[in-house]
Amino acid sequence: MGSFPVHQNPASRLGTIDWNNLRFGHFFSDHMFQLTYSGGNWHTPEIVPYGPLDLEPSNLTLHYGQAIFEGLKAYRRADGTVTIFRPQRYMERMLNSSRRLCIPDPPIDVVLEGMKQVVDLDRAFVPKVHGHSLYIRPFIFATDNVLGVQESKTYKLLIITSPVAAYYPEGIKPVKLDVPPEYIRAAPGGTGTAKTPANYAASLLPAKKAREAGFTQVLWLDATEHRYIEEVGTMNIFFVIGDEVITPPLTSGTILGGITRMTVLELLREWNYKVSERRITIDDVLAAQAAGQLKEVFGTGTAAVISPGGEIHYKNQSLTINNFSIGPIGQRLYDEIDGIQYGERPDRHEWNLLV
Repeated sequence: MGSFPVHQNPASRLGTIDWNNLRFGHFFSDHMFQLTYSGGNWHTPEIVPYGPLDLEPSNLTLHYGQAIFEGLKAYRRADGTVTIFRPQRYMERMLNSSRRLCIPDPPIDVVLEGMKQVVDLDRAFVPKVHGHSLYIRPFIFATDNVLGVQESKTYKLLIITSPVAAYYPEGIKPVKLDVPPEYIRAAPGGTGTAKTPANYAASLLPAKKAREAGFTQVLWLDATEHRYIEEVGTMNIFFVIGDEVITPPLTSGTILGGITRMTVLELLREWNYKVSERRITIDDVLAAQAAGQLKEVFGTGTAAVISPGGEIHYKNQSLTINNFSIGPIGQRLYDEIDGIQYGERPDRHEWNLLV
């Protein structure tokens, strides 16, 4: 495909990075990839300096939210090489999101090549510390300037990158989950399967209330009966009950299909665990805990990879899981995925793309 035009940033941001206090999503690299849609085609792929965007106040996205995004990571191995974890799968999910939001299909091969090139150009921003990574954020937004609920005729696709530490300051330590029965994340027929900003905006208030009450994340129930568990605020969710590993199915149309979720399911089945994608209620979890059968709870996501659940709070009940410590299955999954991402374990499935 060849290299895309590069407009070098004349003033590098590398010296502004506080490598000892990265946090998540606070620092950004020098460049970004961009692609424009107009006249019925995606065109003009190029790499430009990271910087402000020129938007009119009537920009359609600002008023009606026609936008989607993705999030994936690049890792630096001990030998200095840089890889991106499962980018093709993330691009497939981005395609699903774009179709739900009436955004023209982005050319995946062009986007992947642009991603590789911008990561390669800014490889000095890929952290050298194990556990840190370069977060990659592709996103598309409408660029028509008009007031009126309608799909745009023009769009911009950008890819920005950010050196990051662990998503949760707690790291791999168990987190506390609150189950708010009065709120929902998504309803059948809505945009729950798309990675679109509106889904996250709707989660802000319950997440804020959960944090104020001492919890890390919200565990969502279904919109219809308020019984069936769906996902965590930024992750998919897994339960180990007896000898069975259970995760809610994607068939409801209200759950975002995570790439880490997919990876976990593939590994568990490869390891011959009893795995079920089936509906599970909050009452099922309470009953399993009462019977001594709830062995582990963990979330899966790009940002945290594996995040063990140490406590679940529902109405007036609080469950402590596995003595508030990570369980053996969650630990094994974390070690395997982390090892593959950093090149310390064999990549038998060729999940890593070398930059």
